[in-house]
Amino acid sequence: MYYKDNTFKTNLTNFIFKYKVQLSNNKAILDLAKKTILSESDAIRNLSTLINEEFAAAVSCIIASKGRVVITGIGKSAIIASKIVATLNSTGTPAIFMHAADAIHGDLGTIQKDDVVICISKSGSTPEIKMLVPLIKRADNKLIAMTGNIDSFLAQQSDFVLNTFVEKEACPNNLAPTTSTTAQLVMGDALAICLLELKGFSRNDFAKYHPGGTLGKRLYLTVGDIAINNQKPQVDASSDIKEVIVEISEKMLGVTAVVENDEIVGIVTDGDIRRMLNTYDTINGLTAKDIMSAHPKTIEVDVLAVKALETMQQKSISQLLAVEGKKYKGIVHLHNLINEGIL
Repeated sequence: MYYKDNTFKTNLTNFIFKYKVQLSNNKAILDLAKKTILSESDAIRNLSTLINEEFAAAVSCIIASKGRVVITGIGKSAIIASKIVATLNSTGTPAIFMHAADAIHGDLGTIQKDDVVICISKSGSTPEIKMLVPLIKRADNKLIAMTGNIDSFLAQQSDFVLNTFVEKEACPNNLAPTTSTTAQLVMGDALAICLLELKGFSRNDFAKYHPGGTLGKRLYLTVGDIAINNQKPQVDASSDIKEVIVEISEKMLGVTAVVENDEIVGIVTDGDIRRMLNTYDTINGLTAKDIMSAHPKTIEVDVLAVKALETMQQKSISQLLAVEGKKYKGIVHLHNLINEGIL
């Protein structure tokens, strides 16, 4: 529509200008984000070249220790220290966090006789670190430095040095700890994984430390834990079709086991009922044995529920009959696994 005062033309011009500016801004944002990620990934790639015999010696020192790993730092390094502590604790290496500033104001007692101390500092020369390190050394605890400056006070005073040098921060001003803290985090992960492997930390151990949430359930929840909460549909091989349909309907699992002397001889599903109606003109006289599928898929009650999920996916089925030896114990259904968060 045309207006004599050129309102339409002005509004259209403004819209096009703002759109172009927005496109330009979006491109700049995306370019900066990608540049940050590539900068940090390059630094992490270079970190692998800094791993040397001192890293192996530090790992061996922790393995041989009868105490805990006490990890300390200040500023952003303290935050990284807390995360590394969490990773170590969850993978079988007892660890505790001690803030460097708090340590020199009363928390130094956190460190016990046999503990190994890891001190994280990019520069290795902050006032708190310079004050803390001699106190740790005086107590004769082993000290591992994680620093980006191997010529620093911290590095020179430590028993072992984990080099986390980065050429520059992702921050355009090369000031905000970004790439350096990522390097510290990755070095901590490398340390934790080496300790995990050397200690033979297993899936069962992991489950013991992660009992909650979906992760925990995948590691400890068994077929029996699920089946016991379901109804247990079953009919005899001689049961007439009406009994079979009622059993499937009442137990609401879309299936019933066909059982003789507590042992499974077959299974009848909703699908079997539909196929029966297509095959037979009358259902009078038909029994469970006439329409059941022999040799149904079963799973032991002590098998992990996540394994039941894998079996269902492989066989393209939605339920399994749970057994203990040859005895029928119940049903585990795909819906159960979904509700438990396994899927």
